[in-house]
Amino acid sequence: MAHLASRRTRVLALPVGLALTASLGFLPTGTAAAAPAGEPAAVAADGPQLSYVVNTRAGHGTVKQVRKAISAAGGTVVTSYDKIGVIVVHSQNPDFGATIRKAKGVQSAGATRTSPIVPQATKDIGVEQPLTAAQAREASEDAVAGQDPLEPLQWDLPAIKADKAHQKSLGSSKVTVGVIDTGVDDTHPDLAPNFDRKASVNCVSGAPDTTDGAWRPAAGESDHGTHVAGTIAAAKNGTGVTGVAPGVKVSGIKVSTPAGFFYTEAVVCGFVWAAEHGVDVTNSSYYTDPWLFNCKNDPDQGALVEAVTRATRYAEGKGVVNVAAAGNSDHDLALDAIEDTTSPNDTTPVTRTVDPSACPDIPTMVPGVVTVSATGAKNLKSSYSNYGLGVIDVAAPGGDSTRYQAPEAPADNGLILSTLPGGKFGYKAGTSMASPHVAGVAALIKSTHPRASAAGVKALLTHQADATACGAPYDIDGDGTVDAVCEGGKNYNGFYGAGVVDALDAVRR
Repeated sequence: MAHLASRRTRVLALPVGLALTASLGFLPTGTAAAAPAGEPAAVAADGPQLSYVVNTRAGHGTVKQVRKAISAAGGTVVTSYDKIGVIVVHSQNPDFGATIRKAKGVQSAGATRTSPIVPQATKDIGVEQPLTAAQAREASEDAVAGQDPLEPLQWDLPAIKADKAHQKSLGSSKVTVGVIDTGVDDTHPDLAPNFDRKASVNCVSGAPDTTDGAWRPAAGESDHGTHVAGTIAAAKNGTGVTGVAPGVKVSGIKVSTPAGFFYTEAVVCGFVWAAEHGVDVTNSSYYTDPWLFNCKNDPDQGALVEAVTRATRYAEGKGVVNVAAAGNSDHDLALDAIEDTTSPNDTTPVTRTVDPSACPDIPTMVPGVVTVSATGAKNLKSSYSNYGLGVIDVAAPGGDSTRYQAPEAPADNGLILSTLPGGKFGYKAGTSMASPHVAGVAALIKSTHPRASAAGVKALLTHQADATACGAPYDIDGDGTVDAVCEGGKNYNGFYGAGVVDALDAVRR
């Protein structure tokens, strides 16, 4: 069963056009010439400029020592996250990675990309289906007292009992959810009332940029982050849609390049920023480019896993609950052999077979991160959603094609309606849309239990989830062939983890 799915963000690309895919392959162009006796060897600087993360070992004075080694190897420090021992570096020395790994105090180091640091062609990260005037008019006519005008189109809210939860609590304005994504349009009338300016930033370079509005998507950039933000915390204000936790704050932590790539240095910056700026929950609806799976035994990819792991653990240690989308490839992430044909996605992909236990998808498979699968309008695993016993923690609505799960109300079209830049609204589908539902429920739990630790919130999230059994053999397209195998029992399985999250239980004391 083929699915047209995003190669980066966890949103299902709807069949309304795909963007250009460019190949920017390169080869190292030279090495340093031998230096005369008694003089330091010259460092090559004729390769493409790449970005690296250098992970230091613990120890007094280590970072200072490693900085000197970076300079000697032809690297320039962009920024340094000393609390987690991660340094972001640029270098045009083709041998920089191999050289710096030998330096004293370095645990690992790796290139964060295979494409040079130059503007890249935009690649497909999901296309929205705009809300039509007829749908908006019909929804407004169907809205009852207490509902926002477009809420009748949000089948996903009653699916997790968020509509009933809102009768008890909308969440606390003291709780902030950081949307680590493509940027958030905080001028949207449904997001402006709940936007947390102080917790927002642009992390694309790997170093925080707090210029006013830097967290917004620029013209022509992806609307993905704005859609995610609305699902979490669109205000219940008589306008548009309603978020899962419409009383909490939301911040924009922009980590994707204009072309839509989520590189390690930006992701590390995003989690560290969240940890240090009062964010309670983060949502990550993407995978870290350019590798769908990062193999720890590869010197570059292993360093990327280490850097992101340090960042997520640092955030969790500061009380942050990190939530992430499982992905849209219909993979069983519990298998020991998966074919990856999309990596590296910023130059020329190669075909490789990987074991996810040794080659995790980051950040969703980093220990401690809440991994979310998607369900459709019939409360079944979405046709595209990744799954896996021991990998999926919980499930939430992400939408699905009506070919697989037609909703009872045709106007709902089985997708997730949320905010888009410029005051607009539109539909998307993907585990990208499921994850923010869980982030919203986590925010409601934190609102109800403000002193709860990150571990405490996660425990309640899974304990309160509505257990969902595997059900009948999964033949989602009805052709007589089982399309995915669900392992486990009712209380915990590979499709739904501990179950579908429950917003009503989240607001009960």
